[in-house]
Amino acid sequence: MHFSKKCSVFKVVLSALLIVALLQLIYLSFLSKFHGKQQRYRFFELFGGGNKRNAHQTEKNTKKEHLRYSLSTGGIFDASGQYRVYRNLVKSDFSTNQKPGLDTSSNTFALATHTTINNLHHLDSLLERWKNPLSIAIFAHGQDVKFATALVYALGIFCPHIQALVDFHLVCPSEETASFPEQDREHFSGLEDCAGVFAKLGSHRDKYKNYAIGSNISYPNNLLRNVARSGTDAAFILVIDVDMVPSDNLHAQFLDMLAKQRPRSDEVFVLPAFEIRHTRKLPATKSELVQLYQVGEVRPFYEELCPRCQAPTNYSRWVNMHGPDQLDVAFTLNWVDPWEPFYIGARSVPLYDEIFRQYGFNRISQACELHIAGYRFSVLNSGFVVHRGFKVQGEFHSRKDEENRRNRLLFRSFKEGLKTKYPSSSRRC
Repeated sequence: MHFSKKCSVFKVVLSALLIVALLQLIYLSFLSKFHGKQQRYRFFELFGGGNKRNAHQTEKNTKKEHLRYSLSTGGIFDASGQYRVYRNLVKSDFSTNQKPGLDTSSNTFALATHTTINNLHHLDSLLERWKNPLSIAIFAHGQDVKFATALVYALGIFCPHIQALVDFHLVCPSEETASFPEQDREHFSGLEDCAGVFAKLGSHRDKYKNYAIGSNISYPNNLLRNVARSGTDAAFILVIDVDMVPSDNLHAQFLDMLAKQRPRSDEVFVLPAFEIRHTRKLPATKSELVQLYQVGEVRPFYEELCPRCQAPTNYSRWVNMHGPDQLDVAFTLNWVDPWEPFYIGARSVPLYDEIFRQYGFNRISQACELHIAGYRFSVLNSGFVVHRGFKVQGEFHSRKDEENRRNRLLFRSFKEGLKTKYPSSSRRC
């Protein structure tokens, strides 16, 4: 009898546990279906036609059609025929709202940059500092072409601050083509807001070490710089790498400076370049930067790898200068080899030579050409750019020295070509 009671109690407990387990399975199934329905709805919101006619949906449809049209052109080949370029893949509200025939001689100022997908996550913090028109050229190959197309579209939809100001351009190897990501649920899974898009980008963060993106793939940095430059109608352009940031309020300060005195046509405005330890907060003003500089937390850009490449900027003179708060020219320098300054220049400044790819001589060659063409290099008194992290030898890929030797040979022939291009110039590199 006692055993029979125990058995009955056991059956009751077992039955209760089974009921709880069944309810949990039903609940989990419901959640799974609900999540799937949410994802289908989210994907429909991104790409579905629908009957909604509110302003937000109309805006999405406009961006969708623009992307579809940009991709349908198949892009254009670069001069070498090795790369395919999709210009204005996604256009910002700023560019879309510009009237045709914009007077590019007016006081307009934009930033241009370039990257692969694995460094695109830097865009958010760059734009947080910049807060003004920005043109970015992205290089992708293989499966990353589809990923880049999908994520660029998502950035334009989910991130209002990016949607407002950023123009996206895509470059890939010529044998590859980008396609409209209408059926690509995989890349859009889980995306509901801007934070979700950047979390998705984080999955590709540091995928490649420096320029080591493939055994037969060269990163066309100068082509990308030119694509980003030509992707804006601004009268003046600052070209930097995506993992750099300018000093705070540089846009407004520079336009104020232009309003007081129009620059010479043969003048570029140099921004001293620095690098900062990863653990430090990026300085916003010159005074903040100088404090970090004095304790060794900030140092001149490329100080360990190529100190001569930035030394002509004359950092000690710049750091110790005291003057008005307004942005202005501090001093003017002549170019000397192998200086490769970052600068603000008019859109008429010669383009970068696209024969230089991967590591070495890509920016020096352009600075050299400016020198031959008669440009003067005016260093600004308080503006600057900062690279996140110290540049050290161990962070570069194994083929860096090989690429540098190859580009050194190209640089020699490039300099000979400048003699023909500027026959009346007495300057030499």
